Amino acid sequence: MSTQTEVKELEPWFHNIHLPDGTQTAPNHFLGDFPGFKWEKIKESIPQDLEGWKVLDIGCNAGFYSLELAKRGADVLAIDLDEHYLKQAKWAAKKFGLDDKIRFKQMQVYDLAHSEEKFDLIWFMGVFYHLRYPMLALDILSQKVKKKMVFQTLSLPGQEEMEVPEDVEFHKREIMKEDAWPKMAFIEHKLAGDPTNWWAPNHQGIISMLQSCGLKVTAMPEDETYVAKKDASLHSSLDTWNYSEYLSAVGKDWKEEVDKKTKK
Repeated sequence: MSTQTEVKELEPWFHNIHLPDGTQTAPNHFLGDFPGFKWEKIKESIPQDLEGWKVLDIGCNAGFYSLELAKRGADVLAIDLDEHYLKQAKWAAKKFGLDDKIRFKQMQVYDLAHSEEKFDLIWFMGVFYHLRYPMLALDILSQKVKKKMVFQTLSLPGQEEMEVPEDVEFHKREIMKEDAWPKMAFIEHKLAGDPTNWWAPNHQGIISMLQSCGLKVTAMPEDETYVAKKDASLHSSLDTWNYSEYLSAVGKDWKEEVDKKTKK
């Protein structure tokens, strides 16, 4: 069977992957050469040599980013909820001879709370705004990332920034109405016809949420895309009283876990 025939049988494709023989999986994509044109802008913000790095690709779709990261030597865990996309990704990995570098699992981002595995790089693109519980997902991932996160989300227009105060006086809450105040817009019904689009944070909101998880934004190589590094000078909210709330949210015995942490 020809590669073109196999591509046809695996339709529809959302990732246009340029296969080793020159065949493309979605050459007529409505967004153009997607997500290749995004990768071209992001790739220089990621180490060229990822040998020895463990990478997590969340919402891997047909595996475009997993393939590119594996080509650089990374060992990748690629997760997605959609069986169809995972089937495409596994097929593409074999075509590139990278199936020994990429593991595929059908799972939710929240399931990672019950894994002990940690990753040098977390690739978290195109998923955040689809999550009903986005901050919980980010808290979970903050426990799993060791070095860097590449984060992308649908966002509110604008790139206003501000110095967020350590405290806001009860009767001076007007500051929260400023354009740069970190916020997320809730989408009650649909955005672009998609009922799974729930949230659109603003620029400062993204920076502040990442910082509250111990991640410092170091680059913005592409529109709505942020590269952040684990920063020991930033204290994750999970290092405070929020930890017991987090444990309850992920179904763990918070009393037992807090006792363990206290005794360390």
